[in-house]
Amino acid sequence: MSIAWIILLLVAAQRLGELLYSRRNEAQLRDRGGVEIGAGHYPFFFLVHGGWLVTLAVWIALAAPVLNWGWLALFAVLQLGRVWIVVTLGPYWTTRIITVADAPLIKTGPYRWLRHPNYVLVIAEIAVLPLAYSAFGIAITFSILNALLLTHRIRVENRALLDRR
Repeated sequence: MSIAWIILLLVAAQRLGELLYSRRNEAQLRDRGGVEIGAGHYPFFFLVHGGWLVTLAVWIALAAPVLNWGWLALFAVLQLGRVWIVVTLGPYWTTRIITVADAPLIKTGPYRWLRHPNYVLVIAEIAVLPLAYSAFGIAITFSILNALLLTHRIRVENRALLDRR
């Protein structure tokens, strides 16, 4: 198995782990009276992010790309940012928008400087990993699809958090 496949499988495993962590946090938030906002767009994230991984797998299988280690190093740095974000949000980190009336608005970690650091990170990841595989078309296509989804999601999330500013 090539390093390109190993990296992609590790990314897929990471995403699955995040979904499990999110589900646990979602259940705990719902137990505290949490309410999901904007569930209608959620399946589209599975389509875009799942499609991104599948398309990268097809690219690796057909193109057998040479890895660009600079882009791969940047992707590794982004993973450190991901850990920082997840640790900062702790039990509030989910892949869904769930609000709890008494929950604080997090203003520590990367949230000191950015309102949506996780989305900035995901935007970068969607572009950077394909660039590590020289898959420029995949980087552009899925960056556009992801941007369309995030434009809607950020509006929904901002409305949900409006009373906690």
